[in-house]
Amino acid sequence: MQHTIPEDAAANGDDRPEPAYTGQPSLAAPAAPARAPRLKPGERRVLILQTLAAMLESPKSEKITTAALAARLSVSEAALYRHFASKAQMFEGLIEFIEQTVFGLINQITGKEDNGILQVRAIVMMLLGFAEKNPGMTRVLTGEALVGEHERLNERINQTIDRIEASLRQCLKIAVSSKEVPLPPDFDPALRANLVISFVLGRWQRYAKTGFARPPGEHADALIRIMLN
Repeated sequence: MQHTIPEDAAANGDDRPEPAYTGQPSLAAPAAPARAPRLKPGERRVLILQTLAAMLESPKSEKITTAALAARLSVSEAALYRHFASKAQMFEGLIEFIEQTVFGLINQITGKEDNGILQVRAIVMMLLGFAEKNPGMTRVLTGEALVGEHERLNERINQTIDRIEASLRQCLKIAVSSKEVPLPPDFDPALRANLVISFVLGRWQRYAKTGFARPPGEHADALIRIMLN
């Protein structure tokens, strides 16, 4: 099942409704119809973000300019700025999509699974699967697409990574307190969570650096067992 950027994420405003999360979301842009209908303002914002995400999927890792984005959409740069105040705001829309999707799925996982170790396994597999389904978003998550952009974008994505690590740490605290799975006496939830998020970041980085050739989930299940034993 494919998911695209919701209009509330594109708007990047407040009072956004919590989206439903089922399956592994994808930012794939819909195929263009034979005769494109006139888009509403919110729909145009979504299309701009989908096109930006698609351009980030290029293995060449070239810096994306508003001129190139406008050309891809067959509109003027001025038309882009009628929907977004800056390119930084466009990237914020992509980060908003990442946050809504990832934390929505984490909430689903922790709500359905009580075992802390299995929660971590499911979260890691979800994070790697999300990257594989959304190659352009991987470049945002690693910060590669944000080089030379406004510093607040890097700060926000770093905060997102910190929140993911905090979620992993909480799952591992549950594993320690519940004693459902035998763990070493010196098992430290904070250190293990740091190890796990470092593994995820490394897999994202490798996926992006190889031009999306090396799947991030390669042998992941076996490696997760090693990290958590």
